[in-house]
Amino acid sequence: QVQLVESGGGLVQAGGSLTLSCAASGRTFSNCAMGWFRQAPGKEREFVAAISRSGSNTYYANSVNGRFTISRDNAKNTVYLQMNSLKPEDTAVYYCAAKGSSASSYAYDYDYWGQGTQVTVSS
Repeated sequence: QVQLVESGGGLVQAGGSLTLSCAASGRTFSNCAMGWFRQAPGKEREFVAAISRSGSNTYYANSVNGRFTISRDNAKNTVYLQMNSLKPEDTAVYYCAAKGSSASSYAYDYDYWGQGTQVTVSS
């Protein structure tokens, strides 16, 4: 069992930056691959980024590659999503998720989810 709590969402202007945090508790954090997903109004939840258990491997959706960076601090049981060059189309509720073993871009592979944090990018 893993509990996840996201924080760091807010309102930013296009071109700005924002960093989201996800604090984990319960199951040993270092045993979990982590992912970030987002859901905009009227759209399905989509993959944003994922990171392996050790943090050595990262994966990104094409839409955010080069702008977003996922990282983790296993000592703090926390995963981060640094978002740069934000665009209005990045506006969504962002969710942190955890799964055992290797990272995945599929939401159904993840066992644990946070409640989400709103990110709004104005034009």
